[in-house]
Amino acid sequence: MKIQLRYFASIREAIGSGSESVETAATTLSALRDELIARGGAHAEALARGRAVRVSVNQTMADESIALTDGAEVAFFPPVTGG
Repeated sequence: MKIQLRYFASIREAIGSGSESVETAATTLSALRDELIARGGAHAEALARGRAVRVSVNQTMADESIALTDGAEVAFFPPVTGG
């Protein structure tokens, strides 16, 4: 399936891009994150397990067990604190 990825804040800076369109066999957010980590390099570092990363699907916050659908927009961003 084809999905649109968006990266924000420090993740965007680490990866060097704000968005990309990808073909994926992943059926969940967790599997997608693992696919991206497997690319190595900046993706592996920015999205590594153990790093605090928030994820949304179609502009709704989601946990990594949610199923992906063709044409979905998935956004990765670091946790945000207010003050």
